[in-house]
Amino acid sequence: MKLQGLVDQRYAVTVAGTTLPLHPTGANGEYVAGVRYRAWRPPNCLHPTIGIQAPLIFDIVDTWNDRSIGGCVYHVTHPGGLSHSTFPVNAYEAESRRLARFFRIGHTPGRVRPRSIPASLIFRSPWI
Repeated sequence: MKLQGLVDQRYAVTVAGTTLPLHPTGANGEYVAGVRYRAWRPPNCLHPTIGIQAPLIFDIVDTWNDRSIGGCVYHVTHPGGLSHSTFPVNAYEAESRRLARFFRIGHTPGRVRPRSIPASLIFRSPWI
C-alpha cells in the first residue's frame, strides 16, 4: 500500500482493525506498508488452521476522535463470483479487473479502536 499526502500524524491506516506500520519513502507525506493475508485455502496447504482473511477492510482513522473518516473494501476475486478463465488481453483489461475488486463503501463506520501489533526486530527493513 502506498499513501500520499499524509502530513499529519493524527491519522492511522488500519486493515481489519489493526494499525499498519507506515514506513516513509523519503518524499514528504509519502508512506508505504505491506499487507500480508490469506486469500484462499486450498485442500493441501502449509497452515490448514488459518482461515481466509478476505475481504480486506481498509480504514483511515482519526486517532484523536477514534473515528473512521473513510476507507475501502478489497475483494480477492470479483465479489459477484465472476471468474475469468483467460488472461487479460491488454493492460486496460487487467486494470479494470483490479479496479472491480475495490469498493468505496463497506468500510468500518463510526467509532474505531485500532489495535497495534509491535514491530518485529527480526524482520525489520534495512532502509529504516
